[in-house]
Amino acid sequence: MTSSEYGPSDQRTYMIPGTEELGSAGPGAAGFSPMDNLEQVAQLVRSCTDCPLGRGRTNAVPGEGNPQAEVMFIGEGPGYQEDRQGRPFVGPAGNLLEGLLASIGSNRDDVFIANMVKCRPPDNRDPSPAEMAACTKYLDRQIELVNPNLIVTLGRFAFGRYFPGEGITKARGKLREKDGQKIFPVLHPAAVLRREELRPTMIEDFKAISEILEGKIEDVGMEPGVTAPAAPQPAQFSFIDAPGQAAVSTAPAETSSANVEDAPQPEQLTLF
Repeated sequence: MTSSEYGPSDQRTYMIPGTEELGSAGPGAAGFSPMDNLEQVAQLVRSCTDCPLGRGRTNAVPGEGNPQAEVMFIGEGPGYQEDRQGRPFVGPAGNLLEGLLASIGSNRDDVFIANMVKCRPPDNRDPSPAEMAACTKYLDRQIELVNPNLIVTLGRFAFGRYFPGEGITKARGKLREKDGQKIFPVLHPAAVLRREELRPTMIEDFKAISEILEGKIEDVGMEPGVTAPAAPQPAQFSFIDAPGQAAVSTAPAETSSANVEDAPQPEQLTLF
């Protein structure tokens, strides 16, 4: 996909770390790099060293997909396979996501997929608030450039970007709006890989995505589908609400044994 495919831009620029003293020179001067299109954003992500995650990555994972997508999916962060390939959702959770998209007549080429953080946290732990903040400028710009009709948040961290302090288990499946943007929160696919009983809920929520795009669900706050089963709250399930924590924790990140895109693949990944 070439930069010419990404459509018009508004000449957004980004200061290269370590060149702050050149900031007064303005856009286009030394120390500034443009974010005029998605490819330029991706190039900046690949060279980014704004947080410690950049030092331990194999590959940064900027995000990918249709630059004019109606739907943009936002997950948590890269897992093992994503770090190796430099692409989002290519592990077991990605396989499930592709199956869910296929169930509503879509595929990953129709949508845009990104994450809250662009590099894999070490030991598959939760991303820290500082790490998510370092990636915010990239994700913000990707959203501006794609300009989707609907953002689907995958799991509690992405949901917490828009509605901090709310739990994903109760919020999932309800069409919301924030600053004029439609937001539809769903569980993270890795949660389904860990708890098979959540699969019908996930399938129902993806059917609702199709209905939202078709205009069958328009009222913000309308709840399509079924209510998710009450989920236990083990600390390692970063993609489900953590006990006693806001959607984006302000505490130091804890080591997690289950990364959102790195959950072990169950024997069956069929949708039904």
